[in-house]
Amino acid sequence: MNTPEEPESKIRYIKTDNNTILNEQCIKWVKKRNECLEVCMKGNGCFVGDTHIICKSQSNTAYNMLNKHFE
Repeated sequence: MNTPEEPESKIRYIKTDNNTILNEQCIKWVKKRNECLEVCMKGNGCFVGDTHIICKSQSNTAYNMLNKHFE
């Protein structure tokens, strides 16, 4: 008997420049800074130093995934 295929997971993960893995669904905001993106994951907001950095030169795939929202 064949079993139905499992639906593809809609959860996507993004790797930051310092090798931290982020759940895309938990992102609160993204700020573009030149060739880098600053990502806030905290529900009550972020301050300088509280964010995750994703730069095009180090994490090209993750950068492109988020940067498409700015185009």
